Amino acid sequence: MTNNTFSPSNATLLLIDHQVGTLGWVKSNSLDEIKRHTVALARSAIVTGMPLILTSSQEDQVQGPLFDELIDAAPEAYASRVQRAGIVDAMKDANFANAVSATGRNNLIIAGITTDVCVVYPAITAVQAGYNVQVVVDGSGSPTTLADETALRRMESHGITLTTTNQLIAELAQDWSSDNGQKLMQVLFEEVLSKQGG
Repeated sequence: MTNNTFSPSNATLLLIDHQVGTLGWVKSNSLDEIKRHTVALARSAIVTGMPLILTSSQEDQVQGPLFDELIDAAPEAYASRVQRAGIVDAMKDANFANAVSATGRNNLIIAGITTDVCVVYPAITAVQAGYNVQVVVDGSGSPTTLADETALRRMESHGITLTTTNQLIAELAQDWSSDNGQKLMQVLFEEVLSKQGG
């Protein structure tokens, strides 16, 4: 990964397979937290004008549709989501890869369900294709903690930067007093900080 700062003007957000069925398989993190962080990421992209691409796999199968809170937060991105027929690595799906390429941006922010299947492969493929990639670990999750940690280690070994929702939003903001900073602070407070347990 090059040592560049990700910003709303140079990055794209990819949310991969946050589907009700796949979410049910996650045991490495709280589903409520994953949902809150995913919505915060989506809203952050929307309020700053950063490209947001959603994708799903086999919605008519056990994976099911994307979760309602994400659909409600990002209706336009949902309407234009890339529906994959079953290709595990989203970056090897031509429609998805073309949508990513069409943004003209080299910095990709990725979160998805599950980390150990739906995130690890497209993240690595993207790096191999020349993209800089950050994976938001608390907007993702796996069936076990071991599966999650193994996927994270594998991605790090390929030069992928691991981050969290709060950390990523702060990087996008850079200055809370700026226009984008104020918008991002509001999203962070509404979706994450005000809803955290004691």
